[in-house]
Amino acid sequence: MPGFEVLYQAAALCLTYPDEEFRARLPLLREAAPQLRVFTDHAASTGQAELEAHYVEVFDFKNRHSLYLSWWSDGDTRRRGMSLVRFKELYRVHGLEFTGEELPDFLPAVLEFTSRTGDLGLLVEHRDALDQLRARLGTAGTPYACVLDAVCATLPPAPAGARR
Repeated sequence: MPGFEVLYQAAALCLTYPDEEFRARLPLLREAAPQLRVFTDHAASTGQAELEAHYVEVFDFKNRHSLYLSWWSDGDTRRRGMSLVRFKELYRVHGLEFTGEELPDFLPAVLEFTSRTGDLGLLVEHRDALDQLRARLGTAGTPYACVLDAVCATLPPAPAGARR
């Protein structure tokens, strides 16, 4: 994963709620991850309230654009609980304790984990979900699609028949 650590960390920040702290980081994100410039330029030229409203519209109202990776494979079933435990266990194996308000399969958390550890396993395992999310974001015409484009460009393709 040479050189992708910064991209994964920057993508994680771009996929979190765009608060004032995010806006303050935009110049650094723009320079650190040129692959994300379509998104960072959009974010920089969009008013704060509009940027926040767009994030909520894209990610918070429907699961069509879910940032929770196990939702794509397990939906809202009992299986999902075991999947979430697997995420937490993998974090622990790498010496990280998952804390926070989000679930451990939240894509920004997975990207940060990958950035810190170099372990691509979760991203590769959920490549099909990333491709589906990327396609849906592209169809929706949101600049968030370029963030997924950049992440997916660093990963091997999903194996044939991997779609769950």
